[in-house]
Amino acid sequence: MALEAIAPVVADPSAQKILPSEAEAGARAIVNLFDRWSVTDEQARAMLGHMSQRSWARWKAGEFGRINHDLATRLSLLLGIHKGIRYLFTDRQDGYRWIKKPNATFGGESALDVLTQGSIFSLMRVRNYLDAERGGW
Repeated sequence: MALEAIAPVVADPSAQKILPSEAEAGARAIVNLFDRWSVTDEQARAMLGHMSQRSWARWKAGEFGRINHDLATRLSLLLGIHKGIRYLFTDRQDGYRWIKKPNATFGGESALDVLTQGSIFSLMRVRNYLDAERGGW
């Protein structure tokens, strides 16, 4: 399989909405991230707002279609979670393992357990925790 160049995404920080090209770039990153986290299809779909099996299969095949505001927000939160983990763990594998380890802050559940509850608030809870841990608040 040959590598294909992906056109760069031109971001406009003053824009009030996420451009389709930005959302697609985020979706590609999330598919790769979920692979590294070794999440099941069911877990991935829950984090993405209980996405249908068919849509998730298309995403894994690189076909993203239209990404609505809710889904774009979820992508942003998940990428922020990834960023927070990367800041806290110098070893990538430690970060990838952390996502599944029980955590007293989450009542003994893992971050993945919280993330797969399916609500935006669950994603925000993990994101806020990581931001606080790294001194971002």
